[in-house]
Amino acid sequence: MCYEMAGSIVRRMTTAPPPSRSATAPTTQATPTTPTIPAPSATMAAHPGRPALDWRIRFGVLSLIWGFSFLLIKVGTEGYAPFQVTLGRLVFGTAVIAAVLAVKRERLPRGTRTWLHLTVAAFLLNALPFSLFAYAELSIPSTLAGICNATSPLWGMALSLVALSEDRPTRRRVAGLGIGFFGVLTVLGAWQGFSGLDLGGTAMALLASLSYPIGWIYVRRTLAGSGHSNLSLSGAQLLVATAELALVTPLFTSLPTHFPVVPLLAIVALGALGTGVAFLLQYALVAEVGPTTAQMVTYFIPVIATAAGVAVLGESLSWSTPVGAVIVLAGAALTQSRPRAARTTTTATTSATARPPRQS
Repeated sequence: MCYEMAGSIVRRMTTAPPPSRSATAPTTQATPTTPTIPAPSATMAAHPGRPALDWRIRFGVLSLIWGFSFLLIKVGTEGYAPFQVTLGRLVFGTAVIAAVLAVKRERLPRGTRTWLHLTVAAFLLNALPFSLFAYAELSIPSTLAGICNATSPLWGMALSLVALSEDRPTRRRVAGLGIGFFGVLTVLGAWQGFSGLDLGGTAMALLASLSYPIGWIYVRRTLAGSGHSNLSLSGAQLLVATAELALVTPLFTSLPTHFPVVPLLAIVALGALGTGVAFLLQYALVAEVGPTTAQMVTYFIPVIATAAGVAVLGESLSWSTPVGAVIVLAGAALTQSRPRAARTTTTATTSATARPPRQS
């Protein structure tokens, strides 16, 4: 989700002009989420070091963090307004990245134009989707929000065919797009006329997942080649997103008169882990095993989000939800597939111009 800062982004958006020179996500996106993953810097790839934990363990931890992000949002909104949940998430996520920047002695980017582009990126990749997911979960289960987040690669593929001239449609990718959206209709129970479904909350969750690829297309067009490190841009982007929410939140909410502990702890975990730590894990994974393997985390997020929602929050689950989710993930996988020759070229390009990822 990166959501924070990912979610989850389309591979072609992360391997052709170096994403590391763009801003983060989901992550803290990823998200939640999201969700959607830029490649590591050449320096990092050349000197990966020796991580204390095997990459598979860190991959699992990242999947759990982003998968549980939707549950944390739901718990947070039980005690605080959606904008307050998002603001808290951004504050604690920014604090983690700021601490790492201080330790590494990296500076924030300079230049008015760069900061203006980061302002738009922060809105599309952080402030908007995080807020939409928080508002959506006032009326829809966290399980549905997690599955909606998995549609980001589908939206990304559809948009990139229009916005990115180097992306050419293939029968396989178009088929994946169709299959994915059929999966969405299955999740929503379209044959029942969407009976019992909160259309407003669902629409907000889908719009949040759409915001991620829009943001990454913008980042790719404006910040690629800026010369700044991905960590520096990520810190700046989160800082700007925090400022945006700090301005908006007082206009729509009032200061809490009491501070429920459990929702507050959920917000702290959502920001520090789901936005801050998750981005750092994603960044290191991309550097170590490459974007193709690292982006597979996208397919575990809805599974974990669904399991967490059912087991911890007691959310109901009809047969159409898991079946539709599997169809969505199958379609998303097809939209990101490439012919063998293209994969070889992409791998070579990634190795030569490697750069880092977004938060989900």
